Amino acid sequence: MLNMDGSKPIYVQIAEWIETEIIDGTLSPDEKVYSQYQLAEIFTINPATAGKGLTLLLEAEVVYKRRGLGMFVEPDARDKLLSKRKEDTLRRLIRELLNEATLLGVDDSHLLSMIEAERGKRGNKHDGN
Repeated sequence: MLNMDGSKPIYVQIAEWIETEIIDGTLSPDEKVYSQYQLAEIFTINPATAGKGLTLLLEAEVVYKRRGLGMFVEPDARDKLLSKRKEDTLRRLIRELLNEATLLGVDDSHLLSMIEAERGKRGNKHDGN
């Protein structure tokens, strides 16, 4: 659920929770998203905080508003979120890997040969996965 004591703001965690619901198929394209009041009840938080999370998704064009009806999942939201999460996750992991390699004194050519060897073990040679 949410980490109330974490360094990440609660409204960001709300947005990420809804993003995960979209990615895993719990929320489908054009399906109504939880209201800020439903989210406030689910997570026992202030409705304004939940509203900020929904606003993040609206600004990222992951959801859209229907006047008087609420917010709904954009038709291409899942693809958009998968692409974003893939990029963000891989960049974070690469930064961590490079930092650790530098700390351990592993040069780039050795690191690249290790990556290629691991990819070869998986049989995914340059197929984009």
